[in-house]
Amino acid sequence: MTAALILVLIAVGSVVFHLLSPWWWTPIASNWNYIDDTITITFWITGVVFVAVVLFMAYCVFRFRAREGRRAAYEPENKRLEIWLTVATAVGVAAMLAPGLFVWSRFISVPADATEIEIVGQQWRWSYRLPGADGRLGAVEARLIGPDNPLGLVPGNPAGQDDVIIEADDLHLPIGRPVKVLLRSIDVLHDFYVPEFRAKMDMIPGSVTYFWFTPTRIGTYDVLCAELCGSGHPVMRGRVVVQTDEEYQVWLKTQRSFAQLAESR
Repeated sequence: MTAALILVLIAVGSVVFHLLSPWWWTPIASNWNYIDDTITITFWITGVVFVAVVLFMAYCVFRFRAREGRRAAYEPENKRLEIWLTVATAVGVAAMLAPGLFVWSRFISVPADATEIEIVGQQWRWSYRLPGADGRLGAVEARLIGPDNPLGLVPGNPAGQDDVIIEADDLHLPIGRPVKVLLRSIDVLHDFYVPEFRAKMDMIPGSVTYFWFTPTRIGTYDVLCAELCGSGHPVMRGRVVVQTDEEYQVWLKTQRSFAQLAESR
């Protein structure tokens, strides 16, 4: 009876803790509310299964407890039960995977009017590259990365001369504009993550990964590295400032292009 009661308390306590938990996600500041919805669906499915299993265990512990004069019956297999459990498990897994596949399809389908920007991770800071007046990012090559060219832009590429370079400083974005984020790492694995945006992606040396989002709330948001990248991983932080288009244009005019930086060096 005591064991059965403990199991019931675990099931009920887990539900109450979930509903009253102070550890909940931060308010969303992008278009990716689909990710929150997917997490909620997963919580419901796994929560119902967890409570059902624990309560069933409590019932079995109490119903089939040891009694004088009773012996347990040995049943090596039950095909009907196995089929039922296989079907139920398959349905549950499919119910959790389906929303994720839908969200992933949207996650990699970038709107045609999205502005491309680049984020570069290195131990242990963030750097950014924004398109200049031509609206295009210039070509880059890893072999060109050095003290005078930290992002590896190709000097002879005309499209890159007006690229705006931001080293170890805040990234500014205008509100309401879709952004395609190109991600590069120049040393080890990193992961660009802004909790309020609900969008994150690994940064793999030698590859360019991407995701897209639309900022929907004005404010300043912390950037975290969500991939263990060395001893300085905890301090690899930054900020994204989402502001009105007018404020963004004022800020943009104060930034220097690749050509201007090259001249100063």
